[in-house]
Amino acid sequence: MDGKRINEKRRQPRVDNNIPLKIAAPGTDLVTETRNISASGVYCRVTVFLEPMTKLQVTLLVPVKKAEKASTKKIICGGVVVRTENIPGDEGFNTAIFFNDINPRDSRLLVEFVENVLAARQHAAASLPS
Repeated sequence: MDGKRINEKRRQPRVDNNIPLKIAAPGTDLVTETRNISASGVYCRVTVFLEPMTKLQVTLLVPVKKAEKASTKKIICGGVVVRTENIPGDEGFNTAIFFNDINPRDSRLLVEFVENVLAARQHAAASLPS
């Protein structure tokens, strides 16, 4: 186990990855992309302040690969804003969203996606000359 994972408090592994994301909040719809993602939530940059504890509808376009065929799976779930931070020198906000209402099948798909990204990165790192 690597040192970062030992100190990790999150239940689900998280990977830096840019996945298209649509957020529907009361009075606004936002289109952005994830900065990182896990089966339990996303971290992203948005252009408007979203108050913590705001309930959202989240739509993700997750790349999937089955039998060497690439496609995209649309996941629609409920989320809640857990953290919003100003970005110094920027008009945007870094926002953490927890999935509070997600279909178990979609949650498993996100677990598989994160595991596949982590495995691919470990394989690529192992392939580098030492």
